Amino acid sequence: MNKLLATTCLAAGLLGLAGTASAAECGDVTIANMNWQSAEVLANVDKIILTEGYGCNAELVVGDTVPTITSMIEKGQPDIAPEGWVDLLPDVVNRGLEEGKLVGAAVALSDGAVQGWWVPKYIVDANPDIKTIDDVLKHKELFPDPEDASKGAVFNGPQGWGGTVVTTQLYKAYGGEAAGFTLVDTGSAAGLDGSIAKAYERKQGWVGYYWAPTALLGKYEMVKLGHGVEADAAEWKRCNTVADCPDPKKNDWPKDKVQTLLTKTFADRAGPALDYLNKRAWTNDTVNKLMAWMTDNQASGEEGAKHFLQENPDIWTTWVSSDVAEKVKSAL
Repeated sequence: MNKLLATTCLAAGLLGLAGTASAAECGDVTIANMNWQSAEVLANVDKIILTEGYGCNAELVVGDTVPTITSMIEKGQPDIAPEGWVDLLPDVVNRGLEEGKLVGAAVALSDGAVQGWWVPKYIVDANPDIKTIDDVLKHKELFPDPEDASKGAVFNGPQGWGGTVVTTQLYKAYGGEAAGFTLVDTGSAAGLDGSIAKAYERKQGWVGYYWAPTALLGKYEMVKLGHGVEADAAEWKRCNTVADCPDPKKNDWPKDKVQTLLTKTFADRAGPALDYLNKRAWTNDTVNKLMAWMTDNQASGEEGAKHFLQENPDIWTTWVSSDVAEKVKSAL
């Protein structure tokens, strides 16, 4: 009996030491909490899983794309940028990778960040011939200008947005004016969102610029229009993104790569947690719906993360081992 008790105590002690070693291996982890909804909720998902599943001492720190990635390269902190929009500063990211200061983990948004021209799904359902920008421009009667019903309208973003410049150039390239459409300046992000909400609630026609992932596209089902041409990166850089370029050509809007970035020092000591960060990815549809729930419920990033983990085990349990999944579920 005494031998059995001693053996049991020894086994328990070894398990305790193993758990401590695992936590020590992962150690303190800083996670950049970017100041937009999709990045905020992903940072909180990482914090919960790394803390509860891998025994890390994870902490969220304030971040934004340029200062966070620059700091990771120059100062080695924070350890993780969950939602790195790498196409926004390719030279900086490539330098960090080449110098061995950054490590690229999972592509966080598996189908890429999407920008383009969108129409409500009910318009496409009623008019299945509408698939591209050119198709829309043949039907100005379906997308009336609120100021002049004899014309169609393309709704643009506010001044200062890169997407607003591109939409203006594509409006020229596809012959929007000649087709009888006006380009509507919505004035602000709220104005753009409001124009979609108003049209959708009234089941009216709407076409214009938007992007994903966003809460609004989780609430209102929209369809992204095709561009009818192959993407031309050189032409995109030459004219589609340049406001005063006089001769833009039709072009396809490239997807932005959104990748999780790690400091090399953290990647080297992350242990099993690295497997998770190399697998963790979700789709625009998943994020859109989650952000719509967060917006409707005025939920924080932490609340959104817990809601996702509780409601979507079929997604996140594929990112981790079964024992890690059970630890996270127990913590929730």
